Amino acid sequence: MFGPLVCKPGSSKKNKTGSWRIESRPKFLHQECIGCKMCISACPEACIVGEEKNKYEVDLAFCKGCGMCALICPKKDIEMTKEESEI
Repeated sequence: MFGPLVCKPGSSKKNKTGSWRIESRPKFLHQECIGCKMCISACPEACIVGEEKNKYEVDLAFCKGCGMCALICPKKDIEMTKEESEI
């Protein structure tokens, strides 16, 4: 009989997964935002935060670059930009 492969669950706050990001990252333009928070709802990683009204940012330590936030934004105030390589 085999024992469990994972002994304890990890904490996503401890396990930064932004290095798994695909070729793009979201850029919040802060021009047309109406504060609907749809980007926050659509983000599967829950890494979008808003400190001020209509000023949202993404925590790139956890963002995978899926683009759901940009896709759902009714004002198209989020654009996906090419990921810069760290060579």
